[in-house]
Amino acid sequence: MPDRLEAVVIGTGFGGGINACRLSKRWPGKVLVLERGKRYPMGAFPRTPHDFAQNFWNLPDEQHSRPERMRQTESHGMFDVRNFKKMDAVLCAGLGGGSLIYANVFLRPPDEVFDNRWPASCKKANLEPYYAVAKEVLGARPVPQDGDPRRRMIRTELFQQVAKANGRTSHMLDINVFFGNDYDHPLPIGQQDRNRYGAQQTSCVYCAECDAGCNYHSKNTIDLNYLYVAEHRYQADVRTEHLAQQIVPLNASGQDDVQADGAHGYRVAFVDLNSGRTATSVLANRVVVSAGTLGSTELLLRGQRTTLPRVSARVGHRFSGNGDFLGFVIGTKQPAEPNYGPVITQGIDYNLLEKFDPERAFILEDASYPAFLAWFVEGIKPGVFRLGAIGRTIRAVFDRITGGSATGSIGYALSDLLSGDLSHRTAVLLSMGIDKSNGTLTLDRNGCIDLDWPGGDSRALYDAINGAGEAFKRATGAPDYMPIPTWLWPMRKNVTVHSLGGCVLADDPSNGVTDANRATFGQVFGYRNLYVSDGAIVPTAVGANPIATISALSEMVAQGITGLTPDANL
Repeated sequence: MPDRLEAVVIGTGFGGGINACRLSKRWPGKVLVLERGKRYPMGAFPRTPHDFAQNFWNLPDEQHSRPERMRQTESHGMFDVRNFKKMDAVLCAGLGGGSLIYANVFLRPPDEVFDNRWPASCKKANLEPYYAVAKEVLGARPVPQDGDPRRRMIRTELFQQVAKANGRTSHMLDINVFFGNDYDHPLPIGQQDRNRYGAQQTSCVYCAECDAGCNYHSKNTIDLNYLYVAEHRYQADVRTEHLAQQIVPLNASGQDDVQADGAHGYRVAFVDLNSGRTATSVLANRVVVSAGTLGSTELLLRGQRTTLPRVSARVGHRFSGNGDFLGFVIGTKQPAEPNYGPVITQGIDYNLLEKFDPERAFILEDASYPAFLAWFVEGIKPGVFRLGAIGRTIRAVFDRITGGSATGSIGYALSDLLSGDLSHRTAVLLSMGIDKSNGTLTLDRNGCIDLDWPGGDSRALYDAINGAGEAFKRATGAPDYMPIPTWLWPMRKNVTVHSLGGCVLADDPSNGVTDANRATFGQVFGYRNLYVSDGAIVPTAVGANPIATISALSEMVAQGITGLTPDANL
């Protein structure tokens, strides 16, 4: 490695992967990429119950708030679950970042999303060229229809029927899934080929395992395009299981100086998690922080207290969960078949893409889950008669309490469904919408990220989403709709898989943390050559799946750093 690098990129999700590729093209062999998680070659994602249970992230000395059973031992697994007061968050660790567990959807938000909280430089019209490049690199397209009966998805048809019954519009969505390199002539299911960047992939096998990590490499994850090119074509030094810990500006003599502004570069300190926590550091002319919304914000919050005192006081503000909400309709009269096909295929519009309503704008998507989890769902019914009797007893209790109006209750669902084809007739409803984007990220007493989420401010959105769930139930003749259990009273706790904000773009440091000026786009106010490029810079919820917007913004950050106009050839 050179004595001084041109750049260090921290993180390998959409923001980190894009910048690793673009910066290593500008400075071949002089870019270091740090990723805390593991590599996942084809077939490496765990599937046995034992291995899956170990596939969570935990470093005991981090002292992050996590489920108790995940805090027992050190683990460098993929899923990083964070517990906060009113909203939990699911993160991902691994080469490719969040792309390893995302649901593949590439969807531009409507113009109305880009309100007065978005600087003029990154309004939708200015992002369009970057959306186009990212879409081509990520291979976004709807599920192909080539006459192969195996491409038929009952779940998609059911959601389309529900949309029509409720007077809504269903759109087939562009998804970042490999169906071969020829758009018009998809590769047969299960056949392998190298993608345009040289990585080996498999034409989607419809296993519904996207969110658990695709063992066939059918998902177009970042390690199969942007990162693959960075490492194999431009000699980026990509180090997995290496955790960045501190960023220190240098003075003109090359010494640590917390009063410096970064004009002379930085020292980045990190540890190798697989060599006894060996601590080391490198010098670099510039640093791109792409550790995810929570990771990047945490690094800057810690830096603000220690080595980066110039960071704006707005760091941590305007957090959003992107209106994420999960629900279930159990016992649909027609099969829902949630265990086949890409994890999302279509979206039903509720005041987001058309007739925008900022209080109740969301999109309802058809989620699926792997067949191996369906076996678990069915496995909760050993001794059908015994469980059915329990369900009938619970229903009788509800009947007594409610005067016989327990139809639709949990008791009804248990008695009538535990002896039926539960998984085949369960529809999973995944919604994203325009929440108020007014959460605050801070450091707790252990120096770890914490979240204050005023969920009540976004209740109109959540109520509208639950109303859509009830309408879905009626349209499918199902006995019950259930939101995610943590939402039930008295908890009223939500979960997000799309954390945004905390280091938002702005025209000045009184309104944000990163600069929206095109020449210094994404640069941290108060510093030179220090950038953030991931979901943390997104000014508000986008309602749609956010990876399209994160990718477009990251392409813009990379262009400002390198001066290179991005294209899909990488």
